[in-house]
Amino acid sequence: MRKVLLLLVVVVAVAFPASATAKGASDASIEGPGLGKTVKISGNGETTGDRLGNLGQSAGFFPAVFGQSPDPMTDKQPAGKLGPRYRIVWTVPGPNGESKIAQDAYPYAQPQPVTYMRSGQVFWDGQHTRGGWYVGNSQLRASLIAVGVPRSAPSGSSFDWAKWTWIGLAGAALVLALSFAATRGRRLRPEPAV
Repeated sequence: MRKVLLLLVVVVAVAFPASATAKGASDASIEGPGLGKTVKISGNGETTGDRLGNLGQSAGFFPAVFGQSPDPMTDKQPAGKLGPRYRIVWTVPGPNGESKIAQDAYPYAQPQPVTYMRSGQVFWDGQHTRGGWYVGNSQLRASLIAVGVPRSAPSGSSFDWAKWTWIGLAGAALVLALSFAATRGRRLRPEPAV
């Protein structure tokens, strides 16, 4: 009888992944380019069907926070351009009050939208986030657009390193040329007679 009971417990534990028993977010705030102000959303973060639940599911909230098997998270940043970053701060109710967990979303990343959560963020009673990179799909972008993120990447939202590198190099070359000219001009002057 004990073996049957133990087998039943194991079957139930395997049948329900960790995310199904985990507590979802009660609200989230989103900041980033093109929003103008912080967007706040609330709802049922445990299931799909409302904006908060849809965003949590498409952003990989549950595997990033609680872990999951099979694990869709990766510790290595996916290849490709990320584009503008949006910061999502999830409020997660728990046994000892609310916890705040931050996650970065890149809805315009190529070839697919991705999210990143720093591992080791503390929530509830000393638990830590699994963290890592989560490769989403068009649903992630659609969920973010539904809460106010622009349909396409805001212009001028990313820092143009190539442009500023050339401007910096040109400025440094100008300073060197002026410095050289000033030093060279002093050497060509005749020494005053004594």
